[in-house]
Order: sequence, then C-alpha cells, then structure tokens
Amino acid sequence: MERRGDEVHIETEEARAGETNNGVRWVLGISLGLAVVAMSVVWLIPALS
Repeated sequence: MERRGDEVHIETEEARAGETNNGVRWVLGISLGLAVVAMSVVWLIPALS
C-alpha cells in the first residue's frame, strides 16, 4: 500500500482479497451443470407420466 497525497494505491492482489485460481470456476461450472440436470429431471418426470 502506498500513499500519494490523499490517494491510496493498493496492489491488485491486496485489493481483491479473494481466490484467483481455477478451483472456483470448476465448482461454479459443476454446480451449474448439476442445477440444470436437476431442473430437467423435475420437469421431465411429471411431463412423461
């Protein structure tokens, strides 16, 4: 962190304060896929019977 007058300049990693690896993307992608499959099953079972 660096101060220049009234401004504060922070490095990118320090400002994000979050994960930047690909693990989060995998979890989100898999969760989205499972949600689509679950909603399809919920819709198809009553429609076919």
